[in-house]
Amino acid sequence: MYELLKGIDGISLNFSDGGLLYMNITLAVIMFGVALEIKIDNFRKLFKKPKSAFLGIFSQFFLLPALTFSLVLLLKPPSSVAMGMILIASCPGGNVSNFISSLAKANIELSVSLTAFATLAATFLTPLNFAFWGGLYVKLNSQAMGLDQPLEIGILQTGKIVFILLGIPLILGMLFSYHFPKTTKKILKTVKITSLVLYASFIVGALLANLEHFPGYIWPIALMVLFLNSQTLFTGYIVGTIAKVPIRDRRTLTIETGIQNSGLALALILNDEILKNYGGMAFMAAWWGIWQMASGLGIAWILSAVKVVEGARAGFFKRKTT
Repeated sequence: MYELLKGIDGISLNFSDGGLLYMNITLAVIMFGVALEIKIDNFRKLFKKPKSAFLGIFSQFFLLPALTFSLVLLLKPPSSVAMGMILIASCPGGNVSNFISSLAKANIELSVSLTAFATLAATFLTPLNFAFWGGLYVKLNSQAMGLDQPLEIGILQTGKIVFILLGIPLILGMLFSYHFPKTTKKILKTVKITSLVLYASFIVGALLANLEHFPGYIWPIALMVLFLNSQTLFTGYIVGTIAKVPIRDRRTLTIETGIQNSGLALALILNDEILKNYGGMAFMAAWWGIWQMASGLGIAWILSAVKVVEGARAGFFKRKTT
């Protein structure tokens, strides 16, 4: 498998300035749409169920990056693929996590509250996690990096980009929802559908623009994404299970930890001031965006078909009975 990925570190994917602008606008529209459903009360609700909220934050921003770093050391993928895995694990929850949580009959209020907190906290925690774990990887693999240029991770520059792409649209969306609640109800569905269409069109366009690179790398990259996604999903589930939180909360922790914002990862990778468009990182983030939709919807479909059984000794599933 690793022979198939040989040379991926040196690949630079094709993205025009117009394509990058389209991606940034798409990400901003997505976050604005997410913010329209977030209320100040969502932050208060984090304190009403502090155990599940703390576990969600701990699982997503502290445990997941550490476990991903361990996975990278275990699998020993090419350097840019490894850095892509670490970056994905450092990003906040994906823009579809609330939708998947609702389909999976999870605790949607906890999901929205965690999304709100995670998006704001990502301005600081995403660059901090990536700089720490990515920097540690570079130190441990300084001779094996094999990249065309040294990889420098700037916390302040990364934090600024994250705030522009996530923080500002989130704040604007929340303010718009607060001041114009009736208009928000009218446009909410349209904004959400538009953002998903924009995101899907960008991913498809990016794949088509770089089609010549995919035949040689798609399957090993897909396998790496599968390993990483399995870990991210199990991280949230195991944390919730050990802590014996309610089943609906456990499902939310699984989804919120398992679905990461690939759009943000791509935006950082393709920003020349940050990560210089390393091929393996871009491949990981692009395929992650496609795969997490499939895996998330698959998990939601399975969970929607089973009955929630509460109680300290209840299992994760119980088949519906007629």
